Amino acid sequence: MLNLCSKVKSARPLERCFASVVELPKLQDFGVQNEPVLDYRAGSKERVALEEELKKTAAVTEDVPIVIGNENIKDGEPRYQVMPHNHGKKLAKFYYASEKTIQKAIGVSVEAQARWDRTPYEERVRIWERASEMMAGAHRQRLNAATMLGQSKSVVQAEIDSAAELIDFFRFNVFFLKENAKYQPISENPKVTRNSMRFRGIDGFIAAISPFNFTAIGGNLAYTPALMGNGVVWKPSDTAVLSNWRIFNIMREAGLPPGVVNFVPADGPTFGKTITSSPHLAGVNFTGSVPTFNWIWGAVAKNLDHFRNYPRLIGECGGKNYHFIHPTADVKSVVTSTIRSAFEYCGQKCSACSRMYVPRSLYEPIKAGLVEELAKLKVGDVNDFSVFMGAVIDDKAFARITGYIKNAKNNPKNKILGGGEFDGSKGYFVQPTIIETSDPHDKLMVEEIFGPVLTMYVYEDKDLMQALSLVGSSTKFALTGAIFAADQDFLHLALEELKPTAGNFYINDKSTGSVVGQQPFGGGRMSGTNDKAGGPTYVMRWTSPQSIKETFVPLRDVDYPYMRD
Repeated sequence: MLNLCSKVKSARPLERCFASVVELPKLQDFGVQNEPVLDYRAGSKERVALEEELKKTAAVTEDVPIVIGNENIKDGEPRYQVMPHNHGKKLAKFYYASEKTIQKAIGVSVEAQARWDRTPYEERVRIWERASEMMAGAHRQRLNAATMLGQSKSVVQAEIDSAAELIDFFRFNVFFLKENAKYQPISENPKVTRNSMRFRGIDGFIAAISPFNFTAIGGNLAYTPALMGNGVVWKPSDTAVLSNWRIFNIMREAGLPPGVVNFVPADGPTFGKTITSSPHLAGVNFTGSVPTFNWIWGAVAKNLDHFRNYPRLIGECGGKNYHFIHPTADVKSVVTSTIRSAFEYCGQKCSACSRMYVPRSLYEPIKAGLVEELAKLKVGDVNDFSVFMGAVIDDKAFARITGYIKNAKNNPKNKILGGGEFDGSKGYFVQPTIIETSDPHDKLMVEEIFGPVLTMYVYEDKDLMQALSLVGSSTKFALTGAIFAADQDFLHLALEELKPTAGNFYINDKSTGSVVGQQPFGGGRMSGTNDKAGGPTYVMRWTSPQSIKETFVPLRDVDYPYMRD
């Protein structure tokens, strides 16, 4: 029994809240471990292999077809994925599926699902295990190179994404499937009646709509429903086509039957209208913007009478993530954690810190530390292993992000502390930018920018509780957040006061960096449906469990004994 938020004295706030819980599990207690993140030091085997793969990948423009079942399709005029840091260089050529082609993919997926769902889960597990070994070994640097060049990630950001996290999703979801399958219902007398439960796929198809910012998310959105016995129509992001294509081919090589997952790049509105008008829609697995997910939800609602199932809607929609600083915080930890959270991968992580609340008493040292570290950050071509960050993803992102910076420069309530420069002539480069605002409700503090822009609001120490209340009241998002303090009473207080404000909450740590199996990821409010990817419950969202009762002693009587007295 959990004794939530007990009065037990402890040096750690969570020990107060979970005082009667048994000892937390350790890594060795699990049958699976996280994939190690390689170092890529000069002269290392992994660095030499990656540098060679980067050259190979950059030397060609790879042709990426639509794939439905065993058929390669090239609809209409070709489109191109370019390198964000060198947008004159075409990395991949791909095609948009027409409405008719998307409908064909739906039909193939529905037919394949009926066959695939009869495949024993042990065989599915073998395919996933084979694929994860391929990702960790022979295909690791091909995945990393495609992610670095196509999504402009530095080497470490690619390694933690397209290698470690992708592999972790495949390994841990298999582990969670096995663990969840261990539960079987009570059979009071198995000689009379045996009760059991099995996991079924959902008849129909799952639409997987994946984003550009994490290659691993593409793999998770498309292949976790497939692991659980579903057929999938996968729409990858235009700006992550190549890395997602490599995942698709790894899974084919690992033995996944044709048609279980269909690779269908498409225009967003065309794809959305086509999937939501199909009676076979069984679910949508989505990561992207709030307006897009809201549109999908509304379209599904309008067509409810048309569907064979109530479609399951799983969405992760980003956030306005915060670092809240208490006067007792460790300044150096605040500075380094905030720089990493705000500016790694150009602030294009769903969990990136984009607003921070700083007490007046720590303002000067924190400001000085942030500006000093900011000046050290190198921005440029990700082929240069010394860069901290590359370019933002495309011209639309560049225009949106620089628009916020331009507005800040013209707003007397805002002051640029560092950065504020940008140049899109060769690559979509935006310098990491720190802005101080006197208005805690300025658009910089409440709207998702999804770029390398951090805004600081300074509160008076005496107004601590008022500042704390701003965290949850000033924005519609609730994805990630962090508090920094040495005061244990404050940490305990903030843990409760900020409970609704973040699905992933960090104490004296940055708001980014969730690891599969360690910090299952997802947020509430308008940040999404909080289904916790990377945790044990996520796989269960993609199954329709069936309870089975088998009786061995035939029923002979209609009446009951008391009726015969």
